[in-house]
Amino acid sequence: MSLGVSPQGSTGGDPDGGSRRPLPPAKKKLSATERFVPALISIVMVLLVFGLVAVTVTSAEQWPRIARQFFDLGAMAASFPQVLRGFWLNIQIWVICLFGIMALGLVLALFRALSGPWFAPLRVFTVVYIDIFRGLPVLLLVLIFGFGIPALNLPGLPNSALFWGATAMVISYAAYSAEIYRSGIEAVHDGQWAAAKALGLGQWQTMRYAILPQAVRNVIPVLLNLAVALQKDVALLSVIGVRDAVREAQIYTAQTFNYSSLIAAALLFLVATIPMARLTDYIARKDRQRRLQGVL
Repeated sequence: MSLGVSPQGSTGGDPDGGSRRPLPPAKKKLSATERFVPALISIVMVLLVFGLVAVTVTSAEQWPRIARQFFDLGAMAASFPQVLRGFWLNIQIWVICLFGIMALGLVLALFRALSGPWFAPLRVFTVVYIDIFRGLPVLLLVLIFGFGIPALNLPGLPNSALFWGATAMVISYAAYSAEIYRSGIEAVHDGQWAAAKALGLGQWQTMRYAILPQAVRNVIPVLLNLAVALQKDVALLSVIGVRDAVREAQIYTAQTFNYSSLIAAALLFLVATIPMARLTDYIARKDRQRRLQGVL
């Protein structure tokens, strides 16, 4: 909810007069040459670069041996069912962790955004939390949580390495998402706070109805980039024995001394992350267009 008042135009309160927002400028219509030639040049340049890399690599003396070890189609096909099963576990962990990260990060951002002396303990806790867990490598947290906490055998808590490894991912990434949310909250104009206060809304009501909807909309592209990074980093859980795609590929490699299963796992990650990256770019472009139209 955006709290603001549109200024009246020179015609007074005429709804068809000066209060109407001007239309955005019409897009320039490109000719066929302007549309297709740059795209063709881009394709040629990409093919040229990757072609030169391929020629350089395949011309190496040891290339036949590397091809058998890393790009054996038979080994890829043989390992693919196990790797695909592990990749499905990657996706499940990613979805669960993503919801936990977005929720915890939002709570932390709210704690830090609250003003007043009574909320000082929450603000201090949030700052310390973010400084600690944003400063520690995710891999280190996964190792500590995945091996250390189950070894304590604490009553009432699960001893699964998968559970604690995923918890480490949530705790680490929540520190980053909290800062993303905070940037979105601070980007909302101060006039929104003043307008909400003038309407008699309390601090929580202002945050819920006026600030958060705008803040979340502002940071959606950045949150999607965080989701792309998380989808790849879930593979770090393989170091604590979770049988995800990378771990299944490593098991096949240990049995056959062939690394082609790792390439199969890499292809699965590319299939998942590239569409997400393109979706992120599309949403960011639409958001930028919306902002430009809003200032006209």
